[in-house]
Amino acid sequence: MERFAAELRKYLMVAGGVALIALTLLATLNVALRIFRAPVSGTYEIVSFLGAIVTAGALGYTQKRKDHIVVDILSEKFPAPVRRVLDAISFALMLVLFSIVSWQTFVLGKRLMQTGELSETLKVAYHPFVFLAALGFAVLALTLLLDLLETFFAGKDDRR
Repeated sequence: MERFAAELRKYLMVAGGVALIALTLLATLNVALRIFRAPVSGTYEIVSFLGAIVTAGALGYTQKRKDHIVVDILSEKFPAPVRRVLDAISFALMLVLFSIVSWQTFVLGKRLMQTGELSETLKVAYHPFVFLAALGFAVLALTLLLDLLETFFAGKDDRR
């Protein structure tokens, strides 16, 4: 299951990286063309869509690397077994939260697809980007599940 999750994280991260490059190029081009009073039409919408791809693509990868912000001022003073229990509780709570977020984001995407909601300027469908965000949250939840299992099955070594 870890290999499957790693592949998903990799593909989403690549998509997020490509979207970040496109976002940067578009924003730069738009600023440059504004000097000549010819901005790119729909830049704000495109940047918003690309931003959703960047964010969704980074969630699982960032969790796997343990690069999310962690406030451990108090917990770092506890012995390793107590930290493992706290980690397990934290992973379990985050797993529940992001599973619900993924599910509800998917439900929103379905509703947007059924209603045919389009962006105002470019008339681009919202639902593919919402589904991608739901996938990003689902991959984050899967990564949290694997972290939770690792916490249970890790030996007495300290995971941090």
